[in-house]
Amino acid sequence: MLSLISPAFAEGGITDAAGPGVIGQLVMLGGFVLIFWLLIWRPQSKRQKEHKNLMTALSKGDEVVTTGGIVGKITNTTDDFITLQVADNMEINFQKSSVAASLPKGTIKAIK
Repeated sequence: MLSLISPAFAEGGITDAAGPGVIGQLVMLGGFVLIFWLLIWRPQSKRQKEHKNLMTALSKGDEVVTTGGIVGKITNTTDDFITLQVADNMEINFQKSSVAASLPKGTIKAIK
């Protein structure tokens, strides 16, 4: 009958597995914050700053492409809007924030 009952080791058999201490948890949290900042927050703020500089630098005669893919030449600017000439005798108004990129001079002629 003793062979059917497994012996219990109460003394010194298995020790309690303690988790990381408070300092270890703070180091892990700091690591996650650092990774979040390096991979997400910093690049996004750089892109926002570059886009803001692009919007303030827009002037009459610049060739731009919008987020919708429309290419045109700026004929008029206000604080919030620009007017793009997309074809002969065709002008369209856009919000400045919809400009995706500024193109080098002569790009529109090269496309036609």
